[in-house]
Amino acid sequence: MLKKNVIKNRRQRRKRTIRNNILGTPSRPRLTVFRSSKHIYAQVIDDLSGHTLVSASSVEKGLLSGEEMKKIEQARHIGKVLAQRVQEKGIDKIVFDRNGFIYHGRIAAVAEGAREGGLKF
Repeated sequence: MLKKNVIKNRRQRRKRTIRNNILGTPSRPRLTVFRSSKHIYAQVIDDLSGHTLVSASSVEKGLLSGEEMKKIEQARHIGKVLAQRVQEKGIDKIVFDRNGFIYHGRIAAVAEGAREGGLKF
């Protein structure tokens, strides 16, 4: 139990450090990613107004269309869907916030999917 708390505290510290340096604006909002053991969540936030512009997650019904996908494939698909939704709002540039997670695996897959969808970081 102690090791889990240490790992979580390290991630929270990284998250605070990153958030002090990253700011999402209306022209270039912030794409933030959260990863649980089972699902992945991504949202695009305008920090100046404090509103979520677009979101996508593996929990949404119909998004993964009932297919059996591995977690990394799900994350890449979430990134592509999010990119499509953001571009419908007329935004093509974003700032990526890894939310304290290491840029590897599912976090990197969301970023790659968003890039494949046409977003520029």
